Amino acid sequence: MSRILPRLAGLGAVALALSACVGTDVERAAGGAVLGGLGAAALDGNVAGGVIVGAAAGALADDVSNWAR
Repeated sequence: MSRILPRLAGLGAVALALSACVGTDVERAAGGAVLGGLGAAALDGNVAGGVIVGAAAGALADDVSNWAR
């Protein structure tokens, strides 16, 4: 458990840095894929699954936030 917190803090810093750089669905999907892969690797999970889920979440994030308004 002591190794997970620094990893998640680093992942949060990367997410914050990437969040200012996205404008299109493709950019959001790419950022989501990177963060999903890093998150899965940090938590010793399935990296390919993390990339797929992250890319889908990134691509759909704008659509969901517009729908919720």
